[in-house]
Amino acid sequence: MVLLAVDVGNAHTVLGLIDDGRVSADWRISTDLHRTSDEWSVLFRGLVGRRFEDIDGIVVCSTVPVVTQAGRDMLTRHFSDVPHLVVEPGVRTGMPVLMDNPREVGTDRIVNSLAAVTEYGGPAVVVDFGGTATTFDVVNAAGQYIGGSIVPGIEISLEALGRRGAQLRQVELVRPRSVIAKNTVEALQSGMVFGVAAQVEGLVERMIDELGADPDDVSVIATGHLASLVIDECDCFTHTDPWLTLKGLELVFRRNS
Repeated sequence: MVLLAVDVGNAHTVLGLIDDGRVSADWRISTDLHRTSDEWSVLFRGLVGRRFEDIDGIVVCSTVPVVTQAGRDMLTRHFSDVPHLVVEPGVRTGMPVLMDNPREVGTDRIVNSLAAVTEYGGPAVVVDFGGTATTFDVVNAAGQYIGGSIVPGIEISLEALGRRGAQLRQVELVRPRSVIAKNTVEALQSGMVFGVAAQVEGLVERMIDELGADPDDVSVIATGHLASLVIDECDCFTHTDPWLTLKGLELVFRRNS
């Protein structure tokens, strides 16, 4: 089965063709709040090209309500002949969500957690490095989603510094020569790379401690398009999986087929 999985985030939308569990092609585009369902349809068909004829299903999750609606309209109007699913509250995922209000948890976070516990086992901590937010999600040994944490993403943090700091500016997101920077550009890069790495390690350590689990028994998975920027500076990760969300979407689609 060939599945088109679509993960809509605040800044970027990731599309992937999943062929029996393997991501065979992928695309990353900007998330435009003003893009209509017709435009989304044209964009999808243009990116996938001739392989669109091979698609057996489409699954979408979105953290942006206006795009969720546009995606739902697109699937109904343009792809009604293809089995499709929008992952949202009420859709069966097979993962119990132990939150005060389960419906307010982002579907991408549940999908990530489902893929993590399926692929790597629980207990698990998933760290998703998005541009807008870095999210931490925790699954206990029983395979239940028990909560997590959200911090500002690397890109939005750097953007905020550039806007609010009179003598600061936008810089390239790369690893600087050292933690103790010798110029303003590298000082910003040091804060983004090493500062975020220290933040991640500190939060993961606290979460594992609160779980009451042996750190050696906890799977800690890094995902998200900015993960490569900091994972080499962190000792806490046991796995790196750039396609964790897409894999989770496939699991949910199969469960609801």
